[in-house]
Amino acid sequence: MTGFEVAGRKFRTEADYKAALRDKAKIDEIRKQVNMEQPGEVITLYYEMQTGSFRFETAVGNDFDDEIFELAQEFKRQGYDQNSRIDLRKKGRGGARNTSKGRQKKAAASHNQKNSEAEAALDNYDKEMQKEILSELKKRERRRKIIVAFCGVTAIFCFAYFGIYSYFAERTEMDYESLAQLKGSPNLAAYMQSKAPTIHRTQEDEVELTVLEEYQTLYNKNKKLIGWIKIDDTKIDYPVMQTANNEYYMDHNFNQEYDRNGSLFLDKDCDIVHRNTNLIIYGHHMKSGKMFGGLNKYSSEEYCKAHPNIQFDTIYEKGTYEVMYVFRSRIYNEDEVIFKYYQFLDAASEQEFNSNMQEMAALALYDTGVTASYGDQLLTLSTCDYSEEDGRFVVVAKRVM
Repeated sequence: MTGFEVAGRKFRTEADYKAALRDKAKIDEIRKQVNMEQPGEVITLYYEMQTGSFRFETAVGNDFDDEIFELAQEFKRQGYDQNSRIDLRKKGRGGARNTSKGRQKKAAASHNQKNSEAEAALDNYDKEMQKEILSELKKRERRRKIIVAFCGVTAIFCFAYFGIYSYFAERTEMDYESLAQLKGSPNLAAYMQSKAPTIHRTQEDEVELTVLEEYQTLYNKNKKLIGWIKIDDTKIDYPVMQTANNEYYMDHNFNQEYDRNGSLFLDKDCDIVHRNTNLIIYGHHMKSGKMFGGLNKYSSEEYCKAHPNIQFDTIYEKGTYEVMYVFRSRIYNEDEVIFKYYQFLDAASEQEFNSNMQEMAALALYDTGVTASYGDQLLTLSTCDYSEEDGRFVVVAKRVM
């Protein structure tokens, strides 16, 4: 097979061609780092090549070795290295064209041995040249130390970050496992404490509702509990919280401790007593799969068909929802005139409701075959989507039970 050419050299096989490309990339990198017009840098490079620091696989590398050899000879003719007794051709070619076995031996030599060889070789140069070579070596050593120090600090930071992340992840896992066990717990004291109705007052009326027995123990632990959501075959099996703002539970857990996982929470403007047309629940898209980390599985139509239902109970009533629309969106500027799913809480008319449904259907990744009519109760799950800036991944479902 012919037609493979690199740096003026032709190669018979694709494997040799790829090896030549690797040699060329290595040579290009060396040229970026070494000023070929500076004798000190060229001679330093020469000794590094001699000790096996750079290994080449093809004639492209050998050509570069010859180039460095010739350049070193030229510096000698210009008056550098007047006291040298080194046969540069013999040393240069031997260093670059060692057999594979010889190269392995040189690569295995210790750092101290290489330094000793370099120091002995310096004696062959005049004092001015020695100073230039040593200056270049010191510069490289300083760069090496800076890089090592930077890598060390970076490694420490990464280990610290991983440790903190693991701590919060483990704590979150344990916390929510214990909460799941408390759901439905026959804790008599808690049960008796919350047996009395919870009274919700509005400007128009008072509504008396009793917390479901299943959630009474949890409700007594934190009165901000608003419900519980569960999707089969996922990690989504969490309490849902609600406060007067949409910030607090972005970085606090059920026990009101700081937690980078945050909690799932209902939009502050939603009302589970005087039910909105659409309830919106937010949660972080954690890479660990926690919170709404697994929600984007619904980007697959096959997954949706296998998991069409979402269980969302408020603390007052149970509910089952069927997935209707799955789409990607983002947070828009206030002055942008466009459909903003996160502003759709209530539909004042059938026309407004149908308009919102059409907007969602146009964004949908696929057709689930599920539709809704004016008067149906909807549930929207929203999490981050990293495919674009301020992106969001959204699942909308309608209540069927």
